[in-house]
Amino acid sequence: MAWFLLYLSVHLVWAAMAFLDLKTGWGNEKVLSMKNIAFIPARCGSKSIPFKNIKSFCGKPLIYWALSAASGAEEVDEVYVATDCEEIAREVENLNLPKVKVYFRDEENARDKSSTESVMLEFIEKKRLADNNRFILVQATNPLVRSSYFRDALDLYGKSGCDSLLSCARLKVFLWNSDGTPINYNYMNRPRRQDIEGELMENGSFYISTVGRIKDTGSRISGEIAIYEMPEYTAIDIDDDDDWKNAEMLMRKYMLI
Repeated sequence: MAWFLLYLSVHLVWAAMAFLDLKTGWGNEKVLSMKNIAFIPARCGSKSIPFKNIKSFCGKPLIYWALSAASGAEEVDEVYVATDCEEIAREVENLNLPKVKVYFRDEENARDKSSTESVMLEFIEKKRLADNNRFILVQATNPLVRSSYFRDALDLYGKSGCDSLLSCARLKVFLWNSDGTPINYNYMNRPRRQDIEGELMENGSFYISTVGRIKDTGSRISGEIAIYEMPEYTAIDIDDDDDWKNAEMLMRKYMLI
């Protein structure tokens, strides 16, 4: 009788383990490996503003603001800076931000004409990321970002069932075609600016997709795309000195208060 009870108890344990594996993914490598991974490309070779990514912006290196926001979001598991130079790597490491690591990208994917997608695909391949990982491409050239934006965007991405997501800002502007016809309003019945719905503009702050979709399409976004709307003042992408001055003014007015 004792041996029978022992036999029965062993099989009950096995059954319980199998049930756990089925219901929760315990023991399932793909479920356990699913992560939210933020990825920030940062080349040395900026032509318009030398070493733009680590130039002081409102008292911190420009890249600090996007890194701090991404690493400060609990939902983001890892944050990588993909660079090709020691100066940026050293600045990033000196920031001592949680979750942040440096990835040295291949020279062929750090040239002036190299696409962002090329270094994304390189990183995905070398790190052997699971297809179901969420990949968050973050751009340091839009520093007007908060941790809450990443949290809310990841929540929207999960609930919407979409394939990809990108951040946008709504601009309330009157748009025209080059042939002299209006795009978004009737000039014979001109509305007040504050009353128009406005148009969504890609603000370049971040993009979310899965590793699998990026590998399949070679694009940062694809399939059914959701929009995460950010405030109007975030409609900026720093590319020259004028952008820099405007962005610092907006940062001090809206973020550093």
